[in-house]
Order: sequence, then structure tokens, then C-alpha cells
Amino acid sequence: MIDLSGKRALVTGAASGIGRATAALLAELGAAVVLADLDAERGERAAKEIGGLFVRCDVSRRADCERAVGAAVAELGGVDVLFNNAGIIRRSTVTEITDEDWDLVMAVNVRSIMLLSSLVVPLMAANGGGSIVNTGSGWGIKGGGRAVSYCASKGAVVNMTRAMAIDHGPQNIRVNCVCPGDTDTGMLAEEARQLGESPDAFYADAADRPLGRIGRPRDIARTVAFLASDAAAFVSGAIIPVDGAGTA
Repeated sequence: MIDLSGKRALVTGAASGIGRATAALLAELGAAVVLADLDAERGERAAKEIGGLFVRCDVSRRADCERAVGAAVAELGGVDVLFNNAGIIRRSTVTEITDEDWDLVMAVNVRSIMLLSSLVVPLMAANGGGSIVNTGSGWGIKGGGRAVSYCASKGAVVNMTRAMAIDHGPQNIRVNCVCPGDTDTGMLAEEARQLGESPDAFYADAADRPLGRIGRPRDIARTVAFLASDAAAFVSGAIIPVDGAGTA
């Protein structure tokens, strides 16, 4: 059912974790892929292994986003699939967080979606449509402890997705949101470090959900690939937890 032959995809946060796994799967399914990330070394390596094009991009900066989209247009001729996946976390309460960390989380997790979507939507509209997938979180659906900026940012992503689906549905642009649970990525390890917890204990606690394990990047990538494909032609405005029934 999932064939992405002829699709042109731009994936952010593509040097590692969910972004890398998704870029790889989209390429396997036939898409031409541009990988965007701040980490040039890992991004170049991922692009070489996947067979895509890497563009160094700070997704919180308009000029960098313009360069990434421009590269996709120059190399691929356009963008049919945008996966807004780049994200960061700062574990703290509202009384602990600094202004700088709050602004950084909002810039990377929320502003980036506005910037890239504002650049890609006109391209998709001119080409007859497309698919945008945003990475939310289980904590965009419910709250979590010592993660006030992350919860706020991912709640914004969830409702941005709905608003964008309403605005751009008439242009045949579908907008959906995947909400991963704890997934085996560098971000999860970074959370343990920020909280000063043992990684083994942190991971064991994260696996305490009905399916009895944390997610794998490929788990989320499969859902993104479905949403990017014509198999999801009537799916838009959906908020899809991919979390082993964690939010359930």
C-alpha cells in the first residue's frame, strides 16, 4: 500500500533518531530525500548512507530554512512531503527554566514548523497538494513532570497541526501529527542526563506501558511513511499517538 516513488521529501532533525530512521524509510519506499539538521558531521554521514542530500540547517532561523527548501527545489524540483521533526527538550519546572531555554525550546519545536511550512505550502499548492507531518509528543496530549517548556511546545504543535489542516485542506495539502512516546534516541538519553538519573533506571521506567517497551525510531518512521503516502489520502488533521498505549 505504501509506495512513495516520485515523491520529494524534506526531513528535519534527520541526522539521528526518528528523523534519520524516517529519511531512510522514505528513501527505501522510493522517495527522493533532503535531510536537514544542525549536526553536519552526522547529517552528511546519514545522507551518504541513505542516498539523499544533506543541508545544514538551524530550523529556528528563517535564512537556514530558506536554504534547505531552496536546496530541495534546486535538486529535486519541489517538495511533496515535509516532515517537521527537529526538536529539543529541557527538563525543568516553570520556576526553574531560564528565559533562554524557554525561547530555545519554542524556537526549535514550534517556530521551525511555522517557518518551513510557510515556505513549503506555496510549493505544494502550486503542484496540486502534498503532505506535512509534524512531530508532536505524548506530552502534547497530556502533561508531564519537569517538562513545562516541552509540554507547552508540543501542545502548540498539536493544535498548529489542526489549524494548518483546516487552512490548507482546500489546496489538497494534508497536515497530520505523530505523537511518539519515549523512544530509543539520543534525546531520551539526554533527558536522563538532565534529570541526573541512571539511564538504565530511566529507560526501565519509560518502558512501563501496555506494550512493555520503549519505542524504536523505525516504529515512528512507519507511521510517518503512511501519512506521507497516498494510502492516507483522506487523513488530515489527525493526531496519532505512537507510544505503545502510553497515553491510553
